[in-house]
Amino acid sequence: MNPKILMIEDDASICDMTKMNLNMNGFQHVYCASDGEEGLALAAQLVPDLILLDVMLPGIDGLTVCRNLKNNPALADIPIIMLTAKGEENDIVLGLEMGADDYVTKPYSSKVLAARIAARLRKKSAGGKAMQAIVLGALAID
Repeated sequence: MNPKILMIEDDASICDMTKMNLNMNGFQHVYCASDGEEGLALAAQLVPDLILLDVMLPGIDGLTVCRNLKNNPALADIPIIMLTAKGEENDIVLGLEMGADDYVTKPYSSKVLAARIAARLRKKSAGGKAMQAIVLGALAID
């Protein structure tokens, strides 16, 4: 599988470096958008398998982009990983409450990011279904 990854990031050098690192980790189809409006348009056009989303964007901020994506039935199931410098507890909670599936703060490890992307894509390909609980008498493992 060659997943399509959309990165919405206003810093071109971060987008280029992340794209290069993801390519080296086997993700060959990485697209970049430089602001929220372009990101929403590209998401609708590409219907990517995963979105990397910065919070601080010009125009429409990342939290609003996230909410708009999750409110669009055609795009709502796309996993979103917030990739941002905003690392305070309240920022992380707000991002997750807005619909992000994961939250990674900058600076980040390219290997850790690739592993998180792979984990989200595995979960998506499994339909997001949790494994069935194992029950042995009074003991249940979920």
